[in-house]
Amino acid sequence: MSKLQNKAPLLLSLVLIAGFIGGMIFLFVLGSAGAASKRAGDENKVAALTPAGRELLNQFSVAFESAAAKVNQSVVPIYSEQVTEVENPFASGNDPFKDFFGQDFFKRFFGPERQKEVERTLGSGVIVSKDGYILTNNHVVDGSQKLTVVLANKEKYTAKLVGRDPNTDVAVIKINAKDLPAATLGNSDEVKIGEWVIAVGNPFQLMHTVTAGIISAKGRSSVNLATYEDFIQTDASINPGNSGGALADLDGNVIGINTAIYSPSGGNVGIGFAIPINMAKTVMEELISKGKVTRGYLGLIPQDIDQSLAKALNLKTTEGSIVGDVTAGGPAARAGIKHGDVILEFNGKKIENSTELRNIVAATPPGSSVTVKVLRDGKEKDLTVTLAERPSDEELAKGSKAEPEQETQKKLGLSIQTLTPDIAGQLNYKNDHGVVVTEVTPGSPADDAGLQRGDLIKEVDQAIVRSVTDFQKAVGTLHSGDSIAFLVRRGQNTFYIGIQIP
Repeated sequence: MSKLQNKAPLLLSLVLIAGFIGGMIFLFVLGSAGAASKRAGDENKVAALTPAGRELLNQFSVAFESAAAKVNQSVVPIYSEQVTEVENPFASGNDPFKDFFGQDFFKRFFGPERQKEVERTLGSGVIVSKDGYILTNNHVVDGSQKLTVVLANKEKYTAKLVGRDPNTDVAVIKINAKDLPAATLGNSDEVKIGEWVIAVGNPFQLMHTVTAGIISAKGRSSVNLATYEDFIQTDASINPGNSGGALADLDGNVIGINTAIYSPSGGNVGIGFAIPINMAKTVMEELISKGKVTRGYLGLIPQDIDQSLAKALNLKTTEGSIVGDVTAGGPAARAGIKHGDVILEFNGKKIENSTELRNIVAATPPGSSVTVKVLRDGKEKDLTVTLAERPSDEELAKGSKAEPEQETQKKLGLSIQTLTPDIAGQLNYKNDHGVVVTEVTPGSPADDAGLQRGDLIKEVDQAIVRSVTDFQKAVGTLHSGDSIAFLVRRGQNTFYIGIQIP
């Protein structure tokens, strides 16, 4: 075998290695060239799209600029001042040195035991008329002893309170000025979820701050900010000092009054709430014309229907509002509405939930005669209700003095409570119904008749009683001198007790 033949395998291996390396270099060069070509193509594409993209962005920016310029001039800072008394830490009444140095010495060097302090807070407001009416939040002016408004030209005005409505957190103040830049009020019923908006106010003393975002949701309730809630939710940045400011669309129309934020930390986390301008405007007009807000009153407690409740009551949907209780002697009771009824429509408008029912009733003038469609025992029924005027919060809290049912209950000398599963378990009244006597006034007719605490009243004059409302309705028509028969259960015994109304 020749030397060349002996080296042939080595040469072959070298050739293969060289070919492999050369191929890799070729592929690398080819790939680099392709990547460079792609980058060049992308750059050409970007360059081709830049003019159109820039124009679109410019138009978008101009929309925000125009809206901000229109709204900004109508939003003003409102300074609220309240004088409070605080304890002087250096003049405590329990200071042991006071007896040694004397009262006059302490007053001369440390002042009186209680000192007056001026507490100042900052909020925002929206000018709604050229002659000085300003819309804001109730919590911005609540408790204030002096309100100061500063216009864009730095002029300061002392404002007077026209009226406020804690139930919606709306207030109206007025300054003595003319030719003011009044805001244009939009239609909050027409706003859409996802629509761009701006929020204008004075957060953290940063005057006339404009932030942007979208409408995140509509009809927010159960936020526990007011009695009547129908909030617009937005992610436009809202912070302390924005309260009472404007939420506006890109046409510069005010669609809401910024009210509050949801934040565990106290700062903006993208969840803010605004009162719809339609609601705020209605309240504002009444405050200006009457100094107060009058609302329709149905006299019942509405509840939402969830899936569990719908299933338990054999309801086909969760739409509507179920009546949890009816105020005895109120408009709903007089019209024949009962607890357990599901309100489907109010004056022809479909009811989705209890919040919607509560708001639409409040917006209906007292004295109006309306048709309420209810679902009872699987059948729909139309009832005619004449709304009353909603009592004040104080009257609602302590109970209306005009309700004869509660007066009769008081005359009888007993307090009662609807039988609940928990109470039934404690008193061994399971699977029964009625009202439990929680207190009997000594020497009262109920006491003389032998009623005791813990007794279960099942019937009143042979009418079945399932709730306090049933009881009050049964005794509400009675007069002094009338006699009434209670079917009472005590332990395992059931018997009748007769009582005469004093």
